[in-house]
Amino acid sequence: MPMQNVRTSPIEGQKPGTSGLRKKTTVFQRPHFLENYVQSTFDGIGGIEGKTLVIGGDGRFFNDQAIQIILRMASANGAKKCIVGQGGLLSTPAASHLIRLRAADGGLILSASHNPGGPDADFGLKYNGPNGGPATEAVTDEIFKRTTQITCYRIAAADDLDLSKLGTHSFGDMTVEIVDPVADYADLMKTIIDFPKIRSLFEGGFRMCFDAMHAITGPYAHTILEDMLGAPKGTVINGVPSPDFGKGHPDPNPIWAKDLMDRMYGADAPDFGAASDGDGDRNMVVGRGAYVTPSDSLALLTAHAHLAPGYRDGLAGVARSMPTSRAVDRVAASLGIDCFETPTGWKFFGNLLDAGKVTLCGEESAGTGSDHVREKDGLWAVLLWLNILAETGKPVSELMNDLWQAHGRCYYSRFDYEDVESAKAGAMMDALRSKLNALVGVKAGDLVVEAADEFSYLDPVDWSQSSGQGIRIAFEGGARAVFRLSGTGTQGATIRLYLEQLETDPAKLQVSPDVVLQKVRDAALSISQLEPMTGRTAPDVIT
Repeated sequence: MPMQNVRTSPIEGQKPGTSGLRKKTTVFQRPHFLENYVQSTFDGIGGIEGKTLVIGGDGRFFNDQAIQIILRMASANGAKKCIVGQGGLLSTPAASHLIRLRAADGGLILSASHNPGGPDADFGLKYNGPNGGPATEAVTDEIFKRTTQITCYRIAAADDLDLSKLGTHSFGDMTVEIVDPVADYADLMKTIIDFPKIRSLFEGGFRMCFDAMHAITGPYAHTILEDMLGAPKGTVINGVPSPDFGKGHPDPNPIWAKDLMDRMYGADAPDFGAASDGDGDRNMVVGRGAYVTPSDSLALLTAHAHLAPGYRDGLAGVARSMPTSRAVDRVAASLGIDCFETPTGWKFFGNLLDAGKVTLCGEESAGTGSDHVREKDGLWAVLLWLNILAETGKPVSELMNDLWQAHGRCYYSRFDYEDVESAKAGAMMDALRSKLNALVGVKAGDLVVEAADEFSYLDPVDWSQSSGQGIRIAFEGGARAVFRLSGTGTQGATIRLYLEQLETDPAKLQVSPDVVLQKVRDAALSISQLEPMTGRTAPDVIT
């Protein structure tokens, strides 16, 4: 198989974020763009000669073509073996598990997560390390450094490999093993979750609707929920992965999973509803007429995880991202376990998981996971919920009310101002940052500022420091506002404003979140001057 050294030069805009590199698909399709980034990744991790890599993605547009390029480059760079999901498909948590199961040297995951897919939409690529988790900041920094220095990339001249054929294939001097993308993941779930208990739940007439959103989780949900657990056919909807996600937005929240929400709040609603995103690492949970915020879901799972076989010995600890509500903190305190607050980005949980300091972790952006993999895992969270429902015999609404009665309710919402001009978004954050030291004691609307800072994180395992991780403003009376610039978009900037209000009065636990959060919303907007500084009068998405 002829190997080629192709001359190239650095391309701007190849700095990976918290979840790898995300750009418009058309950008990745430009000459040398993908190849430059792949070669820089290989170089940035110290080369791949003699190494084994896991490769797969969420099936979005350009997924199959990109994998063929990556395989030819892996061969030319001396890789020993590539393990690829059949059809080029692997959910992100399944890829993480496969890296760990096969003791691979890492993996390349092709996805832009919950972002839309298609010729005019988004594409992404990220490297996961030998522990199965997203690359550390040190590794992504080295990858980016290589993108600014690259002068050539190595690629083999070869025909495309048929990714539909299971088994082992020769590809030059490299071996390519094409595997069932679902089987190993399903086997892992059987060791964590009580499958017989959930099967009995469905046999008793329990009804569920799982919206795979035309994304990667469809095949996993069909196999596990319908085939293995006995849920009736049709339980899984939108279960065939589509390159453009059925022309939808594969983000599991009440806005983009509206059809599911309509079912769950309509007449004759199922007992339980759930959805997952583009690459299968996020989840949404909703009971009959009862939406569960991701923050509350993490708290509920922490309180009841011991009901599942994988967690009967208890939890070592839990972790949440800084913007996630503090509901899980209160549950952890009652259990006598540590609760860690980290920056946004799953890689920050990796050290805690590897060191055995935490068992469960989660983010407000619909990501929940445990120490079974080193990624968030949408379907796992749904299965753990089903295990808890089967063991308690209680509906979702009753479980949530019990949680709030025991620990108080952290009313919570997130405002997303999308595609803001980067300069305006940066100026707003800089202006807010400049007044932090003078905010304590200031009255904003009906609230008084109790504390204000910019979050900085000292990793308790490797003592690495991460600064500039979001601005926190706490108010007297248990309210909090957090401001962050998101790193998941592909153009402009997304400003995220997170609002939280703790309520411990048992008589005030069923109030509309909009009503409860109005004061902290008004105070946050007044202090930040977000709307006049950005020209936005309302958020694009509220969750």
